Amino acid sequence: MDIAMIGLGKMGANMARRLIGGGHRVTGYDPAESARRAIEGFGARSASTLEALVGALAPPRVLWMMVPAGAPTAETIERLAPLLTAGDVIVDGGNSHYRDTQRHAAEVARRQIALIDCGTSGGVWGLAEGYSLMIGGDAAVVSRLRPLFETLAPAPDRGWGHVGPVGAGHFTKMIHNGIEYGLMQAYAEGFSILSHKSEFALDLAKVAEIWRHGSVVRSWLLDLTADALARNPTLAGIAPYVADSGEGRWTVAEAIELGVPAVAITQALLERLRSRDTDSFSDKLLAAMRNQFGGHAIKTE
Repeated sequence: MDIAMIGLGKMGANMARRLIGGGHRVTGYDPAESARRAIEGFGARSASTLEALVGALAPPRVLWMMVPAGAPTAETIERLAPLLTAGDVIVDGGNSHYRDTQRHAAEVARRQIALIDCGTSGGVWGLAEGYSLMIGGDAAVVSRLRPLFETLAPAPDRGWGHVGPVGAGHFTKMIHNGIEYGLMQAYAEGFSILSHKSEFALDLAKVAEIWRHGSVVRSWLLDLTADALARNPTLAGIAPYVADSGEGRWTVAEAIELGVPAVAITQALLERLRSRDTDSFSDKLLAAMRNQFGGHAIKTE
């Protein structure tokens, strides 16, 4: 199948490589010339403009976007839509908010262009292991693109699925990422407790390795944690600063809107925000209050 890949960052490039390996013909576009040259080295064609990209494919076209959520995705779709014809398909494989996806789909539908949202998980391991794909959109269009999903997934019969109408794929991926926050926080807190029990001098990498086999808490995330601890047992050189992509925030906001308690996910998000506060006003005020009511000593900077 001929497919255009828009956005040739690490994940987009790896997805293109996996598609090429599966026998599909890929034409890639990225504003960076170096990214376009790199994809040519994997056997793909490249285009220097969106206009050239669209012109390189015969209709009905399939254009897969791996573009940052928000304005970059909206601007790309806005530029693409006038270049396409009825029957073409845009796949948004990024982390767009599902409501943005629904709006984008309605806009391009006026031109009889379909938009499929594909929540994509797999990160840097996706090239070798395959990607988990959560797909929203018209069932007939999803069926038409089945060969692409089967190639990108870990296996043709697992790791991917059509989960509902437009927006459902990105909504499912949003909740997936929220769960990821909670799982990561639980592992991080557990290993922190282990590390603070100095009397046992626990080998954290060894503990992680034990838990990887037969334990109820075993997981791929634990596999990665074990590897990280084996490589750097004390986590030397790593700043205690945890970024977030935004999907955890969206998950918490959705939980509040739906009236669903999401305590672990919410707390995990708050811990990430806290990790960035290197000059915590609230902690300073807590110390000041303890001094005021109890005369407790204040540790100076």
